[in-house]
Amino acid sequence: MSRDPIISAIHDSAARGFDRAAGEYERGRPEYPSAAIELLVSELRLGPGSTVIDLAAGTGKLTRGLIPTGAHVIAVEPVAGMRAQLVRAVPAAKVLSGTAEAIPLADGSADAVLVAQAFHWFDTPVAAREIHRVLHPGGRLAVIWNIWDDSVEWVARMQELVGAYRGDTPQRGTSEWREQLAATELFTPLTDRTLAHVVAGSLDVLLARTASVSFIATLPEAKRANVLEDVRAVVAEDPEAWVEDQLAMPYITNVAWCHARASAIASQPRPDLSAPRPG
Repeated sequence: MSRDPIISAIHDSAARGFDRAAGEYERGRPEYPSAAIELLVSELRLGPGSTVIDLAAGTGKLTRGLIPTGAHVIAVEPVAGMRAQLVRAVPAAKVLSGTAEAIPLADGSADAVLVAQAFHWFDTPVAAREIHRVLHPGGRLAVIWNIWDDSVEWVARMQELVGAYRGDTPQRGTSEWREQLAATELFTPLTDRTLAHVVAGSLDVLLARTASVSFIATLPEAKRANVLEDVRAVVAEDPEAWVEDQLAMPYITNVAWCHARASAIASQPRPDLSAPRPG
């Protein structure tokens, strides 16, 4: 049986890891702070009558924050397991299978495109052309991340432990997506805003968060269980991680946005999904 060309077009860690750990992703990943949603609504002019694409939407952690704006929300996600969680969690969203490099929507069909936790997975020059293509003239692009605050000691120790299994999996911290996006000249320079975001949750939430990391999810079951036990030990040894019986999980939320420029580059032919990307 031939492999789904959409899955063939994304990194193997994302294809296998996020499909396997979609339930853990939904349980463990934090949503976005209300201040970040309000910023997106203001800067991207979201509301009734506007159409917004949540690209690489995962289980809809951002999607569910967009629905109350009254905008028409279209969530695009390549991994079947993630889409299944998304449909259950955010039934008001239109959910489509697709990638950033081949968005299944018509030219000029959206007022805004949002990308949460995902731009480091993209082939940025190709994705930039596709995002530009589906935007109205002058449409907006925003990228948002919930990032662990590793200035906190227990978080830094946990990140070092988990990061030992990363291998060649793409990561936000080393990705050159910003520079590559700027080099396309399809968008104005990014404007950034950073917000503190502390999430209270149980130990089970933290373990689900760890299990949802793509390259942890692809480990053999015994090794994966060992990693989770090591994470459990890290927080057990640090009383400052706890507020009564809840973990205080410190994140930094980064929001960056820009506008689409007029350009003939966006009219180039769309890529062929049947030609898989490397990795």
